Amino acid sequence: MSPSFKRPESVLVVIFTTPGEALVLRRADHVAFWQSVTGSLEWAESDKFATARREVWEETGIAADRGWRDWAVSHSYEIYPQWRHRYGPGTLHNTEHVFSLELPDRVGVTLHPAEHEEYEWLAWPLAVARVTSPSNRWALETLGRERGFLSP
Repeated sequence: MSPSFKRPESVLVVIFTTPGEALVLRRADHVAFWQSVTGSLEWAESDKFATARREVWEETGIAADRGWRDWAVSHSYEIYPQWRHRYGPGTLHNTEHVFSLELPDRVGVTLHPAEHEEYEWLAWPLAVARVTSPSNRWALETLGRERGFLSP
């Protein structure tokens, strides 16, 4: 596939605090769409963890050496119609690899204005209710139950 198109492989990174707040971001190109950090692997990238770190830095300005977890979980989902033009002709599905980043407490966030217009640190149930994509909701629900931020 041509590097002029996005690679249909991405990362999802749930950023959260030890006390139980999750960071959610409102997209600049679709203002009703809230999400955790997401981003495509570049065509030359093979290290998904490096992509996760890069995307967190680019989208939030957060640089963290500790607190990372590779869930070793991937989901395939249908690309929303409004974003299909970014991918090669006939590309309808994306594979998303799940990561999380635990921080001791809230940190300052510097949004990339072309990607996101607003962010919030939300209590877990509010974060679950706010995110738009089913895979993001699944990740928040799974982590929330595992950490005791949500009822089983």
